[in-house]
Amino acid sequence: MKRNVLIIGAGGVAQVVAHKCAQNNDVLGDLHIASRTVSKCAAIIQSVHDKTAMKQDGVFEAHTVDAMDSDAVVKLLQKTGAQIVINVGSPFVNMTVLEACIRTGVAYIDTAIHEDPSKICETPPWYGNYEWKRREDCAKAGVTAILGAGFDPGMVNAFARYAVDTFMDEVTSIDIVDINAGSHGKYFSTNFDPEINFREFTGTVYSWQQGDWQSNKMFEVGREWDLPVVGMQKAYLSGHDEVHSLAANYPQADIRFWMGFGDHYINVFTVLQNLGLLSEQPVTTAEGLEVVPLKLVKAVLPDPSTLAPNYTGKTCIGDLVKGTKDGKDVEVFVYNIADHKDAYNEVGSQGISYTAGVPPVAMAMLIADGTYDHGTMMNVEELDPKPLFSLLDKIGLPTRVRDADGDRDWDKV
Repeated sequence: MKRNVLIIGAGGVAQVVAHKCAQNNDVLGDLHIASRTVSKCAAIIQSVHDKTAMKQDGVFEAHTVDAMDSDAVVKLLQKTGAQIVINVGSPFVNMTVLEACIRTGVAYIDTAIHEDPSKICETPPWYGNYEWKRREDCAKAGVTAILGAGFDPGMVNAFARYAVDTFMDEVTSIDIVDINAGSHGKYFSTNFDPEINFREFTGTVYSWQQGDWQSNKMFEVGREWDLPVVGMQKAYLSGHDEVHSLAANYPQADIRFWMGFGDHYINVFTVLQNLGLLSEQPVTTAEGLEVVPLKLVKAVLPDPSTLAPNYTGKTCIGDLVKGTKDGKDVEVFVYNIADHKDAYNEVGSQGISYTAGVPPVAMAMLIADGTYDHGTMMNVEELDPKPLFSLLDKIGLPTRVRDADGDRDWDKV
């Protein structure tokens, strides 16, 4: 049994991870959180204590670390005795943190594909450029590494696996739909780190269709979706992490990712992009200052972690999966509904951070008890989803199913 967790990162998702780890420290043991700014880590720990979130008395300590430095992460792992890392820092640090875990034999969990700061929307399959190159190293070291273990990627991968295994002989399409029907009350903001969020939408939109990679521009393809609780919503074909692994594991299916956007967001985004303000490449001002436009935009927008107190409304994220069973066409929508206000009341974060932060804690618990401790690298759809769904039912993210028989809990199918 593995115990003791090191959380890398101190943003909105890390806040959720910290609270959920604290609520389950009887399983996860001693807790540690580290980032470049130790005061942010200390503030998260204080929020845990303010809500008396620790299930039992135990260690929860803050540390400073440069997660881009594998040696520094190795030293911190040795100092803390952590046996599981939940990496919810910037995707820029994935490979250095993973390297440290391989060197120390520590289990690794992240929530997004690694990114090179100088590149936008790399060619498919994106995982093949980075994490998957370390698969053999993980297997040789007996290191469990679960990739993309947030909500999307993460739970939507598990939804796909469950839908295919439960309802189908053959799968023909997987459409992942992410709708945030909430409102934060700001003129304009992103729900995650603006630098990472915008990078998702400024490059080529890749989808897997008809057995090959297809490319589109952002906001080029949109459609209306009639969804549980949130109703009719417009979503656009977008590039996203999970398409890259699902295409490798379900190559016979068309795989697309759709994200909801309002007209206001699209208008502001388009102006920023057309002005060149979303570029990751540095420019030099007339005064001789070198500035990265995207970092400047990030600096003037609201910190996503400050949105939570006034956020209202709900999210609906799920998979519409189509295929055949006994020669007949079938389709099923597997999904979750989360409430922004409920998330804030429980852990002090908005619903988007909540949906991203709860699943990696559940996976850490399943590594801790041995269920998911397979000693190799895996994407979420390569894991049995039922233990994950059962645990998430108990700790805050229940899974629902809509098919020809109506809406019901996943375990009532």
